[in-house]
Amino acid sequence: MGWVGSSIAISTLHSGVADELLLHDVREPAAEGEAMDLAHGASFYPAAVVRTATVDEMVDADVVVIAAGRGGRPGESRLHLLQENAALIGDIGGRLTGARGTILVVSNPVDVLTQRMTEVSGLPAARVVGTGTMLDTARLKQVIGRVIHVDPHSVHAHVVGEHGDSEVVLWNAARAGGVRLREWIGWGPERETALAEEVRRAAYEIILRKGATNHAIGLVTADLLRCILRDERRVLTVSRVQEGALGLTNVALSLPTVVGAEGAAEVLEPEISGDERQRVQHSADLLRQAAAGLDLA
Repeated sequence: MGWVGSSIAISTLHSGVADELLLHDVREPAAEGEAMDLAHGASFYPAAVVRTATVDEMVDADVVVIAAGRGGRPGESRLHLLQENAALIGDIGGRLTGARGTILVVSNPVDVLTQRMTEVSGLPAARVVGTGTMLDTARLKQVIGRVIHVDPHSVHAHVVGEHGDSEVVLWNAARAGGVRLREWIGWGPERETALAEEVRRAAYEIILRKGATNHAIGLVTADLLRCILRDERRVLTVSRVQEGALGLTNVALSLPTVVGAEGAAEVLEPEISGDERQRVQHSADLLRQAAAGLDLA
């Protein structure tokens, strides 16, 4: 129940998808205070019970959201957080081996931690879902919309691969209102380079100014929860352990995926250029190296 957990909680309550919202933190008073504070706002969101719970109680939840772990500091990449947060995920995952529903990983580095959670929990890959590049994709749509003066809802573009420095923007397939971005007047390769860098560096710039990113990832996670709980079967760029799409195996990263009540069940192979495919493979290689370097003693 830090910055991110609190933002996820309030966004989830506003979305109206939760009948009951269970909160946990190793700092019990902090979780209790958040539960009290959120419950006092019950007049302003759809009916839901908010209370604290143990991790063991959450085994029977429809979805368990993992936002635990240290956040990034100025100048750190997400992979700098890996060793500390992987140990925490290993402990939590071991307590969720009998989870009935879907486990949703938000903690960074989200891709390697999603893979770690899959291994430790013993759940099928489809039922351990990382928020992945959903936030990067949202950031991409926002900056493209700003540049071409179109609402982000009308922009259809994806960021795939690592939620981190090796992420890949699929410019070849990017469209707005059904029109290829590369056919917009004034669009050029230099614009793509600048916007991709703005998206890649977005979290660093926010952390430099306020110490953490929390509001947008809260909205992203609430949206993903709604998709799972309502079985919406929307295509989202979530992270999961891959089982063959684009030839990728034994690594968790983001690709366009049909998400619904069964989790991230169907991974799609996007329209992709040769260069983009190579960069996704490079992203996968970096994530495998990071996972292999974990000290799990």
